[in-house]
Amino acid sequence: MTAKGTVQKILDESMVGTMATVDNNKPYSRYMTFMSDGLTLYTPTNRKTEKVDELEDNPYTHILLGYDGEGFGDAYVEYSGRVTISDDESLKKKIWNDHMKAWFDGPEDPNLVILKIEPEAIRLMNKSGQPPEDISL
Repeated sequence: MTAKGTVQKILDESMVGTMATVDNNKPYSRYMTFMSDGLTLYTPTNRKTEKVDELEDNPYTHILLGYDGEGFGDAYVEYSGRVTISDDESLKKKIWNDHMKAWFDGPEDPNLVILKIEPEAIRLMNKSGQPPEDISL
């Protein structure tokens, strides 16, 4: 499988990863749940969170997805992108799933926003001990 194909497989299959933002020139990371559409990522969040405030000040993020915890050789993706904060109703309905009921009343919940992350750089890391591979966008 090509590096780009491996990256797409990881993005399609890995739902949970870390997402970093910056506040006062310091990085902050948290686990998030992601959905992919091609190389674009989406993640739901509450509009009243610190990450939304941080992204309004600095819309860039760094995401890690795909490490399975099996050890050396697990492929994962380093993903750098630009975030758009969306409250588009059709996007909220597209992303909605029942797991989100713990935090939101439904896709029409006014506190639900979707973070749309468009890639600026993607690297495939640690694939069977191979050197990192940059994916052309």
